[in-house]
Amino acid sequence: MSGPRPVGPADVWSTSAVTAARAFEYWRDLICDTFVQLSATPTAAGPFDGHLVHADLESFEMTTVAAGGQRVRRTPRLIARAGEEYLLASIQTRGRGRVEQDGRVAELVPGAMALYDSTRPYTLHFDAAFEQVVVQVPLRGLLAEAGLRDARGVTAVQLGADSPAGVVAQFFHGLARLQRTDPLAASALAAQGRGLMASALTLSAGRVPRGDVLTRHRVEAFLRARHADPDLTVDDVARAFLISRRTLYRLFDGTPGGVGTVLRRIRVDHAKSLLLADPGRPLEAIAGACGFGGERQFYRVFRAETGLTPGRFRGTSGQ
Repeated sequence: MSGPRPVGPADVWSTSAVTAARAFEYWRDLICDTFVQLSATPTAAGPFDGHLVHADLESFEMTTVAAGGQRVRRTPRLIARAGEEYLLASIQTRGRGRVEQDGRVAELVPGAMALYDSTRPYTLHFDAAFEQVVVQVPLRGLLAEAGLRDARGVTAVQLGADSPAGVVAQFFHGLARLQRTDPLAASALAAQGRGLMASALTLSAGRVPRGDVLTRHRVEAFLRARHADPDLTVDDVARAFLISRRTLYRLFDGTPGGVGTVLRRIRVDHAKSLLLADPGRPLEAIAGACGFGGERQFYRVFRAETGLTPGRFRGTSGQ
């Protein structure tokens, strides 16, 4: 970054690093360096406070933004000056706002998500303090993966928390929290982020991800996003993709045990990363974090998949 400098850890920045008189100017530099070239103005008089936590997760970038009210614009002049090509998703976690692009307005309330495209003008507006997670993915490859020619039909469409695409918002919200407390586990889960964002694109366009878009990989990404829920069922998965149980099972014909086996292995893989990342964490807590119904089930499934008990795996890996 050219102007602003990190405060504390290399991926954390805050206006507390400068005087109150320079706070918004500093913030404007921060958001331009973190996302794309933008113009910004505060929506209220008085002191301004802003905080960014940014992570580069290889196939996408993820930033938690907590700040005071502001109006942020991506203008034609700024696009001509720096033609960055990204799809961005704002996932609201606190406060309210809106995204405006392509003649549409998406209201951002806690739990909702909206997409926008950096190659065309857009506006983000927040009347008061807010918090959101912003996911930023290179546009061209993502469009190809989603089976779309461009993003004009998917921008500034509200994706509610209760919609199928809301699962994607829940995943990234959880991933942002996990990144701050357990970066190793977050890195393991982040591998599914790009596929989930492609699914969000498809759903935002009003299309059901079928055929070459609804693939086994997409269903696996959904399972990774929801695997920590011990009550997740085959019916839940089929309903999320608007397909029958039979169609879902057919996707996993080549896997003994089918979709249930895939879910168990995802849970075990997550448990492995937690066992290694935090040697002092109780097994009961790890079982709960990975979606197992209890420590006894965790022990039985882990041993069946790895040939070791969780405790033995942790001790052997630490040698």
